[in-house]
Amino acid sequence: MAEFRTHDELVDAVAAADFDRPPAIVANAHITGLGVARALAAHDVPVIAVDRVGDGAAPTSDAVDFAGRVTYPLNDLDGFREDVEAIADAAGRDLVAFGCMDEWVHAFADADPDGVRLPFAADRVDAVLDKSSLYRIADDLDVPYPETRWLDETSVADAIDDLGLPLVVKPALKREFEEAVGTNVVEVATEEEFRDVVDLADEEGIEVLAQEKVEKATGEDASLASYVPPSGTEDALGIVGNARVRKPLGYGTSCVVQRTANDALRERALGVLDETDYYGISESEFVYDEQRDEYVLLDINTRPWKWIGLPVQAGANLPMAAYADATDTDYESDDLRDATWVFLPDYLELLATDQTFVDVLQASDWTSFLSGDFVTRGDLTAGVYRPDDPDPAYQILRNTLGMQDYYCAC
Repeated sequence: MAEFRTHDELVDAVAAADFDRPPAIVANAHITGLGVARALAAHDVPVIAVDRVGDGAAPTSDAVDFAGRVTYPLNDLDGFREDVEAIADAAGRDLVAFGCMDEWVHAFADADPDGVRLPFAADRVDAVLDKSSLYRIADDLDVPYPETRWLDETSVADAIDDLGLPLVVKPALKREFEEAVGTNVVEVATEEEFRDVVDLADEEGIEVLAQEKVEKATGEDASLASYVPPSGTEDALGIVGNARVRKPLGYGTSCVVQRTANDALRERALGVLDETDYYGISESEFVYDEQRDEYVLLDINTRPWKWIGLPVQAGANLPMAAYADATDTDYESDDLRDATWVFLPDYLELLATDQTFVDVLQASDWTSFLSGDFVTRGDLTAGVYRPDDPDPAYQILRNTLGMQDYYCAC
């Protein structure tokens, strides 16, 4: 467990330590950051968790060696660069950076701080994260994606004629839109609502796209969780995960994800990644379109994400594979196996509040969680909760009960 320190205190603490290998610097320090920290700590990689506040789940984990504040990059990119460079200088070793939300990925890529190794193709991030670019690539490769209109090419009225109402308005780059609007996707039912969102985006200088509302099959969402090394997609490591349960159902945050077999989806995702020349950790998100009767590409996240613990549990430790390539050390994945990841706070709330929902877990899964013996099972893991590292779960409990507040879109 690491004390969350001010930046100056963090630099002093890091300077007083001795590192026999490059530390990982993980930002932000919440659910995803915790998953990355645990994946790296399992291989004795020292972890420095940074954030703008100290109320996230990761700083309290035994997997984190040091934790502290850095300048939030969306407020001051130069300040962020200076803060990270000071940590690297104090460590006396290069840091290996893991950005766990889009703004932190862009911060490491754009700031390019001295003394930091980036285990991803920084110059190709926008080609993947930017949906305007991503969907054009998918179109060239004949990878299905929701019918989309670029609003710099199509009027609002024509987009409505083509796509019908309701439709979805989504930004090319979601984080700036989320800061301005409070969400990264807006469903509009009327032309007036549509124009209001477009006008707000114009005022903020944010490119938005109009997209059909996909009639997707609930419980069939699937993503390729992968690490592509610099050598290319032929050497990619990863699994396909099925987001079997979301909260709210159908469109919310993942709370039960299971490994599944889908070679066609894997190849489509790797094809897009290959075309972009991106290497690094990513999540390629697909939903099953009931009208098309096939999977369509929604998004690719060029970073770890909330259920990063599933591929690790299934034998594909993506953070460690990225770290190993960045530091010229060895990592070999285990034999891949089936596994289930559960985020218990959301899942329990869903069971308690939605009377239409039927539990998808087995009695043996629940007894494993209650006894704590799931930590010795190869096929089951929990987001955050672990009896041998309990403090992060307490942090989440405090957040859930309103005893403290931590905002994260994960």
